[in-house]
Amino acid sequence: MTNYFLGIDAGSSVTKVAVFDENGQQLGMGFRRIRLQRPHPGWSEIDPDLAWSAVSAAIRAALDDAGVMGSNIAAVGLSAAMVGAWLVDDSGSALRPGIVWEDSRAQGLLERRATEVPDFYKRIFQSDGCVVQQGCTLPLLAWLREHEPDVLDRAAHVFSYKDFLRLKLTGRVAADRTEAAVAPGSARLRDRSPEMLALFDVADLAHKLPPVADSESIGGFVTAIAAAATGLAEGTPVAIGAGDVPATVIGASALETGKAMAVLGTTCMVGVVSDHPVFTPPDLGLLFTLPGETWYRAMVNVAGTLNLDWAVETLLPDLAKEPDLYARMETMIAPIPIGSEGVVYLPYLSESGIIAPVVDREARAGFHGLSPRHGRPHMIRAVYEGVALALRDLFQDLEGTGHEIMLTGGGARSPTWTQMIADCLGKTVLVPAGTEFGARGAALLAATAIGRFSSIREASVSTRKIQRRHESDGAVKPAWDSAFAAYRDRRDSALGK
Repeated sequence: MTNYFLGIDAGSSVTKVAVFDENGQQLGMGFRRIRLQRPHPGWSEIDPDLAWSAVSAAIRAALDDAGVMGSNIAAVGLSAAMVGAWLVDDSGSALRPGIVWEDSRAQGLLERRATEVPDFYKRIFQSDGCVVQQGCTLPLLAWLREHEPDVLDRAAHVFSYKDFLRLKLTGRVAADRTEAAVAPGSARLRDRSPEMLALFDVADLAHKLPPVADSESIGGFVTAIAAAATGLAEGTPVAIGAGDVPATVIGASALETGKAMAVLGTTCMVGVVSDHPVFTPPDLGLLFTLPGETWYRAMVNVAGTLNLDWAVETLLPDLAKEPDLYARMETMIAPIPIGSEGVVYLPYLSESGIIAPVVDREARAGFHGLSPRHGRPHMIRAVYEGVALALRDLFQDLEGTGHEIMLTGGGARSPTWTQMIADCLGKTVLVPAGTEFGARGAALLAATAIGRFSSIREASVSTRKIQRRHESDGAVKPAWDSAFAAYRDRRDSALGK
């Protein structure tokens, strides 16, 4: 029986693959870690051969874990870290390491273009609804023209991560709308933008960018070579797929107009799904073009669970390898009242700064209000609270968030943190069942591509299952309001507002 679907979710550090049934139930998974290469300051690259090896191994591991054969997979879907630049020649061979989204080598080019072109950043935002990131495809294409022209001349195609993996699976060249619209591109057209290509002075390179197709359409079929490497059956359909954020919205069953969803993973973001592109507030955050004629307006604080990982390594090295680490931390912080007795933590733990609630490339994390009476429990509690308060800060700039919010990502696995977020936001937090939502979204795109669902919206919403529901506690609202006021004061002071 070919009633199973396989979803691939390739991140910057981990590639995850999972097998799902027709109801979206996860049956098995496999993963492989990838070493991110940083050959120069600000560079972030992945070896293409290692990327493909990781995917192949993770597919075999997922099939084994699910107890199914490759011939049981009806279709394959793909998702990966968005934008970046992966260059291949006309035979499909990679010409250089793949550049991923967090790469910042193009920052100088962006700054120079901003001095040369009136309203440079504003024109980009008005087209795709995003604060442009250095690791987007068009800035990188312009950088490659300046610094690696020989390599670019030899390139037949410039891909995103997922599209490179699809080429390895199927031998076919394509791209999807979720990536094209944020290259930068056009959110309204749900496609690339001739104006944006001209703005970056790369219009003559448009032929190197693959043709764009719907995420829930067939992008090719598993080749004999890919079948031998992965254990999949030759001829298995492969969907075009989508970027990691759109795939996560789908996989979390949030592809529904008006639905608010937050991702508390390595990156922290919160957004609302709409049936039209939303460009307010201007010049802040991101706008993702989703399959199913929908959009996801998001505010992003870049660093999420990364803050807690850093706190463990830095403040609790003696506990870092304890099997019950998180339970012990939650016990440690339980006696500390809301507000951490005056300690405020700003969770801006990223070398690229923040793009919401303000754009500040120099914003950095830090503790405020420390005194000799404070200890590790206060600081750990402040980190938990800082991320929750940052989510509330991001919510201030979103319209139509309603009374409920879906919460996904590694942070959602902690009932203590989830309840803290519900109380801080004053909203009901719903935690959907499952863990690998990017892979699940990719699998649902594959299922839709072969006709198992009438639309990707139906696939997303009809498979919804809620694992936990956290109601906000009105009794603690005054304490959270006070903590948020202190957070905003510290934030404004640190960012020079």
